[in-house]
This record gives sequence, structure tokens and C-alpha cells, in this order.
Amino acid sequence: MELRPYQWEVIVPALEGKNIIIWLPTGTGKTRAAAYVAKRHLETVPGAKVVVLVNRVHLVTQHSEEFGRMLDGHWTMTTLRGDMGPRAGFGHLARGHDLLICTAELLQMALTSTEEEEHVELTAFTLLVVDECHHTHKDTVYNVILSRYLELKVHRTQPLPQVLGLTASPGTGGASKLDGAIDHILQLCANLDTWRIMSPERYRSQLLQLNQKRCKQYDLCHRRSQDPFGDLVRKIMDQIHDHMEMEELSRDFGTQTYEQQVVELSQAAAKAGLQEQRVHALHLRRYNDALLIHDTVRAVDALDTLQDFYDRERTTKARILHAERWLLALFDEHKNTLARLATQSPENPKLEMLENILRTQFRSPDSPRGIIFTRTRQSARSLLLWVQQQPGLQTVDIRPQMLIGAGSSSQSTHMTQRDQEEVIRRFRAGMLNLLVATSVVEEGMDIPHCNVVVRYGLLTNEISMVQARGRARADQSVYSFVATEGSRELRRELTNEMLEALMEQAVGAVQKMDQAEYQAKIRQLQLAALVQRAARADQKEQVRQQFPAEHVRLLCVNCMEAVGHGSDLRKVEGAHHVNVNPNFSIYYAVSRDPVPINREFKDWKPGGTIRCRNCGESCLSASPRAGACR
Repeated sequence: MELRPYQWEVIVPALEGKNIIIWLPTGTGKTRAAAYVAKRHLETVPGAKVVVLVNRVHLVTQHSEEFGRMLDGHWTMTTLRGDMGPRAGFGHLARGHDLLICTAELLQMALTSTEEEEHVELTAFTLLVVDECHHTHKDTVYNVILSRYLELKVHRTQPLPQVLGLTASPGTGGASKLDGAIDHILQLCANLDTWRIMSPERYRSQLLQLNQKRCKQYDLCHRRSQDPFGDLVRKIMDQIHDHMEMEELSRDFGTQTYEQQVVELSQAAAKAGLQEQRVHALHLRRYNDALLIHDTVRAVDALDTLQDFYDRERTTKARILHAERWLLALFDEHKNTLARLATQSPENPKLEMLENILRTQFRSPDSPRGIIFTRTRQSARSLLLWVQQQPGLQTVDIRPQMLIGAGSSSQSTHMTQRDQEEVIRRFRAGMLNLLVATSVVEEGMDIPHCNVVVRYGLLTNEISMVQARGRARADQSVYSFVATEGSRELRRELTNEMLEALMEQAVGAVQKMDQAEYQAKIRQLQLAALVQRAARADQKEQVRQQFPAEHVRLLCVNCMEAVGHGSDLRKVEGAHHVNVNPNFSIYYAVSRDPVPINREFKDWKPGGTIRCRNCGESCLSASPRAGACR
């Protein structure tokens, strides 16, 4: 567990008790450096207690291995995740162990809990390690926790924990100019109460030699010469626009920008009670999803998502609105033509490019392993199916599996946290050698010998780019960006490279600031953040007083049937809203299939998906034990 010279260099201020951010590239030992700081902290600080916060569940287990090796059994350590089932309370476990590794959400719930066994104060810890600390901004759970820290700092009532942040990519915060990027880095430092952001200077050459940037290749292809399937989908979307006279919407079909517009329109229409407009926006989003999948994978995959959506609409809706009847008829009018065009659609040029990459890399006798990053769960599922079915890939040794997020949505199923960990374990062991993944594995996953990384038609930011590149750690790794020539994805990726350079400039400028000037700026930003948070809290309280819970009606978003009042709702474990009115059960029907939540709760358990009894609109989940609804 020896540290390299550049690791020693960046942790010196932390060993002296100062708050710092360690900025090191992925795969260069940030976690090991942090584990050593924790070990020294436990050795030298009386009554020391360390908490390590992560933003991904699988990182709890991964970090426990690194910290466990460093502590070598000399101190007690425990881990906490949301899927662990019945356990002792957070506060009880924190008080009984020297080091605790947990997801940030669990600490935040414990800070606000009123139960003695669960509750813990931030001042109970003497060292707070924040992994992937670039997420400490706006209203993220990291920043909510650190805002509590800053409030305590202002009042100075008790000693505060030392803070150690870890990141490979602080980002630019959306800024495209140096001044804006510097402001973003300063705000990040203020949020974490940082004395300095640390990166190697004296031993920088050693770090660069160890962390040589992987050769990035742009694998670009032409657009489809003909696209009859996509043309018909766009024609249908045009008809929906004309039918509803949606002049406020652009017709930039098949883009993430259009997706955002229809989501916002759907939400605004729901709030205003404009049912027909909400329904049209919902269906437009499904067609837009189909275009995105068609652009990413195959026309047959796009058609499958549309067909699944319309099949669910027919089988689950107890009451069909006039707008829904017209939209169902519109799909029926074109579905046979869509099916014919999907089977005759020319091969996606991006898939041809991806096949060439995989065939070339997986022919190697050196046991290659790779990750294909894609944007959505739907595209990950479709890409996995394509890899498994593509004749040209059957002659090489590819053992693929999908790795997607643990959250559920109405559009797609999900993986449980245990499913994720099992896939990662099999991949590390070599039982699997190709992951088709969403962003769930971009940050933090330690796969030392991954030598093929493909970013497949992604439209992301510079942080995502840096994190994904960091998964390619083996010698002679291939890091490929697959996109269409002249596409938005390509333009964004080129912009990301510029922003990465801007980020490095901004961090360098902050590091060179006069210490007095830097500290004055940090204090100014911290006070401003506290004032803004207090103002938002006051505004929220004014709204709450303006609309008492018992005066707020709960309506079905589809048929607008009243199903209860705001006073029926309670908050469980600081996060889950439940309807405790036993009469609520008359308004919904419960499916027989249980909702797959890989977790046990103290006084309720997840039941089936619920639907409005009046119209059949899907809701979330119900508890058969308590009759409550999430």
C-alpha cells in the first residue's frame, strides 16, 4: 500500500488537517491517497471518526476494499447502502465504528431523521471524504450536506470535520470562457470549504508518464443515404403538430433538444389541466424516442419501442380520451407500413463502424475487455441485442452484458443494485468481456485492464468525456468516439475537448491565486450561497403557507379525477412520500406483479404498480401491507 511521490505531494495539506480537493486523473490512485489520509487521521486525531461519501452504490463495495486494505484491521469499518435490508440505524452504526462508507443520500436522511437510532450530526465526524466531489453544486445531495457544514461554520458552535474532496474532472460549469470557468472552480472550492485544490507540481512528470492519455480516434460515418422509416415517423409527428397547432414547439425531430421541449410542454399542460395537449406531447415524445433509437441502433428496435408503448396504452387504459383515440388510430394507420420499412431499412452506418471496431479488437489473443457507452437504457438494451444477434460478431469471442441504472421509469425496466454488482464482478473476473452501459459506470468503476472504450453517438459534457476515457486503462487501449459526420454529437465532442483544456487552465489559475485573495473570494461565495439558500427556504415556506396541505387536491394527471388531498401525504425515512389515507385505495387498482425494489423497509414493503381506477393511467407503487401509495 505504498504511495507514489505524486500522491504524497497532493495529500500533505490534508495530513496537516487542511480541507483540500485532490485533482488527479482517473486510475492514478485518488482513493488510495484518501485511504492513507483517513488512516493517518485515525492514528493522530483523538476521537477520530471518518465518513466516506460516494454517489454510486457500487462504489461503496469498491471503496471498502481499498480502505479496508489500508486500515488493515486496526480500526472498525462498516458500509451502508440503500439495498441492505433490515439493519441497525445509521446513527447507531456510525457511533459504533471508526470509519463509515455510504451513499450520500443515506447520510442526508440520517442528518434529518428524528429517530435516535437513525439520527447523526455532521459534527459527529472528524473527517468527511467526498468522492467525485465535482457533484457538489446546486441542489445535489452533496451540496445539501455541505450547506449544513457551511451553516455550522458561520455559527461556529462546534468543531467541524475536515473535508477531503476527490475528483478527476472539476468541469467548467457550462462556461465557455476562462473567467466563467474560474468562477465555477472557485464556487466548487467554496462549496467544499477548500483551502486549496491540489495536483502534482514537483512530481507532475511522473504522473504524466504513468497516466499517458489514451489515443483517441474519431470513427465517423456518413448518414443513411435513404431513410424511409425515419421519414415516415417525422411525417406522423408533423401530423400531430398540425392537429394540435403546436406553434410553440420546434420541429427539430429526433434530437435531445426536442425531447426536452416536449417534456416541458407535457409538464406545463398537466399543471394547467390541458389534458389533450399533455397527451399529444406524451405521444410526440415516444415518436422522438423512436427516432433517437433509430439513429442509434436499428429501425426494428425503434418500432419495438413504439409498439410496446401503444400496446400498453390499449391494455391498461380503462378510459380512452378523445385525443388518445385519435393518436391510437394514427399509429394503427401507419404501423403496417412502419413494420415493412423497418425490415427493409438500410443498415445503420454507425453500427457498421461499431462492428468493425469490435471485430478488430476482440480478435486479439490478449483477452480484451471493453465498454460501449450509450445514452439511454433503451439504446443499451437494443445494442446488447444487436451484439448478440449480429452474424459478423459470432466468429469472435464476445461475451456481452448490459449495465444500466438502478432507478425505474415508466419507459423501461431497470437493474437492481445487486444485479449491477454481479455484472461488474463477472466483468472484473473475465467471465464477461464487453459491457453495454449507460453513464452508471462512467465514474469511479475500477477496471484496470479495460482496453476498448467506445463512446457511441453520445451528446454529453466534458466531465462525462473525461470520466469515460478513464475507463480505458490497459496499455495500448483503444478509445473511440463513433458518430455521424457533421452531427451535433461530433460538434459537442470537439467542444468537450476544448472545455477540458479550459478546465485545466481554470484550475491552474485558481491554484496560482494569492492565498489571501483566494480565501476572501471563498468567504464571499460561501456567504452568498447561504443567503440564497435562506431566501429559497423562505420562498418555499411562503408558498406552503399560501397553500395549506388540506386545501391542496391531488388529481390523476390523465383524467383529472380527484383522489385525495395534500394532508393525506406523509414522508417516510426522509425520502418516500406515502398516502396514509385508507380511503385512497378506492381510487386505484394494483397489478399482480410486484415492483422490483431491491430493498426492505421497516414498516412497509413495495407492492404492485398502481393505475387510476377511473382511466387506467399508470402511477408508481403501492404497499399491500399498509395500503399506502408511493
